[in-house]
Amino acid sequence: MIYITGDTHGDVERFEAKPLRRLKKTDTLIVLGDFGFLWDGSREEKKKLAWLAKRRYKVLFLDGCHDNYDLLRDYAPEDFCGGRARHIQGNVYHVLRGSVLTIEGKKLLCFGGGESEDKEEREEGVNWWRAELPTSDELEWCAQNLLACGNQVDYILTHDAPTRLLEFTQLNKDKGSQPNWLHAFFDKVMLNTGYKAWYFGRYHRDQYLSQKARAVFCSVLPLE
Repeated sequence: MIYITGDTHGDVERFEAKPLRRLKKTDTLIVLGDFGFLWDGSREEKKKLAWLAKRRYKVLFLDGCHDNYDLLRDYAPEDFCGGRARHIQGNVYHVLRGSVLTIEGKKLLCFGGGESEDKEEREEGVNWWRAELPTSDELEWCAQNLLACGNQVDYILTHDAPTRLLEFTQLNKDKGSQPNWLHAFFDKVMLNTGYKAWYFGRYHRDQYLSQKARAVFCSVLPLE
């Protein structure tokens, strides 16, 4: 089975909770950004990551607003399930933005990234990175991957969300974020892509928005 959850922020207790203890060797868990186990590179963090890498199920994660992009770049991208990912350690992988993965026969469009609403209060290269927002090349690669599968996927998994969803739910106002080019790109994806449901993290809320959209935080949800 494929499961998803929201921002984990390096919290091992999230992985020790009962829902995840039940996952099997054949299962896959996808974290929708702000993974948090590659943040400061400390000895304690490395110990937590080594523990996580030994889980019997695969752990895939998207990057978010609060991930250390310098540390992520230390890992070389490789082909993975029809897309691209960085093999971090053991069963842990970072999925590159715009990848369309095929897992258990399901096509999953994965796209991390977002914009920190408090970046003016952060220090670049310490707790904020410009790379949290995608480049034009990343957007184009995503568009090409969607075109290659006929603009049809089973699920869309992201850290942030389209403007249309944020304005409808007022989630952007709660977070204090302003529309940016990633939101606009997601609006186009939403209009031009066929999909069953769109799941996103970032907003620290478990909220059912519609039959085709859901905000995810601490819940562990099966895709089917």
